[in-house]
Amino acid sequence: MTVQTEESKSSNEDWKPKIIAFLCNWCSYAGADLAGVSRIQYPPSIRIVRVPCSGRVNPYFIIKSLTDGWDGVLISGCHPGDCHYLTGNLVARRRFAILNELLQFFGIEPGRVNFMWASAAEGERFAMLVRKATSIVKKLGPNNKFEKKW
Repeated sequence: MTVQTEESKSSNEDWKPKIIAFLCNWCSYAGADLAGVSRIQYPPSIRIVRVPCSGRVNPYFIIKSLTDGWDGVLISGCHPGDCHYLTGNLVARRRFAILNELLQFFGIEPGRVNFMWASAAEGERFAMLVRKATSIVKKLGPNNKFEKKW
């Protein structure tokens, strides 16, 4: 059992997670754009990657993001039934349900990878989802699972 000093507690509180976000071009990216245009505040801890559809996010991208040192991954797409490509978000939902089980098997904590829905008209919801994902990842702490030990 380790004892945290006041210095380590304050440095942990100052730590800001690095989160990579794969956003659907048609809904979630537009929602992020609306949040920005509307000046809705959300944590600057995310870096956005624009994808045509959440169904196009290969699970390898998520695993590679985690092994490259990102503390969290956020995938966001259209609400079910509203996909520009008809069923892309439903494919993504099934794919990431299986991926989450695999990540847990490998020791990646639940909450490191978050899958959420946000439409183009939901700038406030997008900001809320980013705040939620950031707080979850912040509680988990830095992603040290894939550090090279040699």
